[in-house]
Amino acid sequence: MEFGLIDCHCHLAAREFQEDLCHVIQRSKQAGVKTLVVVVEEAAEFSRVLQLQESYPDLVAPCFGLHPLQSCGGSEQRSVKPQDLDPVLQQFYAHGERLVAVGEIGLDFTPWCAPTQQDRDDQMNVFVKQLSVSKELDLPVNVHSRSAAKVTIDTMRQQGISQALLHNFAGKPSVALEGVKAGYYFSFPPAVCRNQQRDKLIRQIPLEHICLETDSPALGLDKDVRNEPSSIGLSCSYIAEVKGLSPQTVQVATAHNARRLFPKAKALGSCPDASR
Repeated sequence: MEFGLIDCHCHLAAREFQEDLCHVIQRSKQAGVKTLVVVVEEAAEFSRVLQLQESYPDLVAPCFGLHPLQSCGGSEQRSVKPQDLDPVLQQFYAHGERLVAVGEIGLDFTPWCAPTQQDRDDQMNVFVKQLSVSKELDLPVNVHSRSAAKVTIDTMRQQGISQALLHNFAGKPSVALEGVKAGYYFSFPPAVCRNQQRDKLIRQIPLEHICLETDSPALGLDKDVRNEPSSIGLSCSYIAEVKGLSPQTVQVATAHNARRLFPKAKALGSCPDASR
């Protein structure tokens, strides 16, 4: 597969990879991965993702962003608040030249994560501020949209966002097609291989709007085993199967899509332009 695989959404800066990162990287390269778009969830990860880019400049494409859910000790999470973002906003601008996207940002309206209207309002406030940053820096956004697919897409359209990846999208096909009309892309991790729940969605989204992701260390083939970027081929093969295409066709198309979406990612420069 000559153009390589592009993981458009992974969490390589997560603590789960700290003990054996060099081996994780090696396995990714052996699997044919050419670019890792590394997103973060909290400001504490900002410096880590920049260190990763320094260590692997031809592989790691860094992003800054605050996830709609923030840790509050142990495995507990809470809705993000404006006071989480405000003190670190300047870091986006200070490092904007090194970033390929703003992410992972978005909305998570699952009842146990955002039980009150204030929680949802706070998430929206932080989301819109980060969308504004992405426009100022001329960067795409890498987006989480759990239990909030329609409002996420509607908000991005209202805010004038033209370049976005909706990762691990699980909304209705009709909602996804609204995103397609806006020019947005959708990515799916290896977890989609576990059952056929996303098949209808994957069939209806045009291949020209699909990218590959792992969301590692989460959302692997086995939910009890740490996922790695090296598993990206599972997503490629599954999408190919659902669409009745060859894995090679899906790989080449998704590489073109990734290059259009993340033009600042260095390693994408070797991919031929699909328009040629």
